Amino acid sequence: MAKKSAGILVYRFREGQPQILLVHPGGPFWAKKDAGAWSVPKGEYEEDENPLDAAKREFKEELGIYISGDFIELSPVKQKSGKVVQAWAIEKSLDIGDFRSNTFSVEWPPRSGKFKEFPEVDKAQWFAADEAKQKINPAQVAFIDELMQKLPLT
Repeated sequence: MAKKSAGILVYRFREGQPQILLVHPGGPFWAKKDAGAWSVPKGEYEEDENPLDAAKREFKEELGIYISGDFIELSPVKQKSGKVVQAWAIEKSLDIGDFRSNTFSVEWPPRSGKFKEFPEVDKAQWFAADEAKQKINPAQVAFIDELMQKLPLT
């Protein structure tokens, strides 16, 4: 069975234009990757877990910010890896200047027997919608497209 993740796509308006909050995965495997490497804050969840609750939990773990409000459910997407990602959008103007991510441990350098801690998310940034579509995992572009269709843009 395919792994499942749940996430939250946060957006805000600046000068009448939408901006999208994306996160960049931490750790040595992602350090030099940019275009196509960013994501909505998300994480895996278990069968018996409510996906929206999991998305809120993952948002808190990856950014250190509790999020609540009126969420817009978006259509799930299937990533190249086979993972199915469910996401919800919400309008919030969050200050991400001092976000705090949880960490994970990995053997680094490989086969060295030494383990090193890395942040799960090493960067969080607001992007204009068009730029966000260049930065985000290609499968997740559908989240931005769907959100843009649902927003009352002037």
